[in-house]
Amino acid sequence: MKKRKLTDFGKLVNDRLAELNMTQKELSRLIGTSEPYLSMILHGERSGKKYMDKIKEILKL
Repeated sequence: MKKRKLTDFGKLVNDRLAELNMTQKELSRLIGTSEPYLSMILHGERSGKKYMDKIKEILKL
């Protein structure tokens, strides 16, 4: 089985979540999507175009 790798954006988001002491679950709720879908965005399996601005806004990226 292939190990999923985070995209550069995914790494950035995860680092920022750690700084803010926030979970992916909390972030997914704030942007209005599911945790699995957020994970797919961070792994580059979905573009997540619709959520990018909101993610950047919430995490102040």
